[in-house]
Amino acid sequence: MLSSIPDDTFPHATGLAAEIVQAHSKEEDLVLWASWFCPFVQRVWIALEEKGVPYQYHEVNPYKKEKEFLQVNPLGLVPAIELRGKATLWESLVLLQYLEDAYPSSSNSNVTPLLPEDPIDRAKARIWIDHVSKKIVPAFYTFLQGQTKEEQAGGREKLLAGLEKLVQAMAPSSSGPYFFGPHFSLVDISLIPWVLRFPTVLKKYRDFELPTDDGEGDVWKRFKEWEAAVASRQGVLNTV
Repeated sequence: MLSSIPDDTFPHATGLAAEIVQAHSKEEDLVLWASWFCPFVQRVWIALEEKGVPYQYHEVNPYKKEKEFLQVNPLGLVPAIELRGKATLWESLVLLQYLEDAYPSSSNSNVTPLLPEDPIDRAKARIWIDHVSKKIVPAFYTFLQGQTKEEQAGGREKLLAGLEKLVQAMAPSSSGPYFFGPHFSLVDISLIPWVLRFPTVLKKYRDFELPTDDGEGDVWKRFKEWEAAVASRQGVLNTV
């Protein structure tokens, strides 16, 4: 997360996301404490929309560290979830796993599963979510926030290398566009908020563009197929 809110950041969600915020303004047992511009928040927000879990959206400025919010998350960071009368939880990947555990499709056929049923595939999902968290996201911020040309170039190189490795682990596009082919999952959710910021944040501040060729083994062609499919999902569009 950036150390301060950019001057040109709007103070609340706009467009379709603003309509979703309004639709989730009434009181619910689960409250998402969020800052609409934060990609870590967007992970959890997408999961809530995809799973169809009832929730209340509560916009907060994490830089003000207001007392009410610190009672929900003493670290003062978003996203956080408040379960009224039960608990407060935070950290985006922890919250994604909580939502999958608390709202399993096995107990409600109307709930969308975001992890595979097969234990091996579930383990693979966690491996590649960890890769996104430890390799791709840090490289994004090194590239964006690097103070020297060398730091920025190193961040760009690591970002592209991390993406390439992830794409090489994806199911073939012939089986479907997502990481697991036909099945949208937490692996897709863990990455898409940063990819959505490539043409805005990284393009604006670092003139970043993905390679224009298909790449070795059609890696960038596969990535762009993945990006188009994930970015067009309604659960993602609702948070943009």
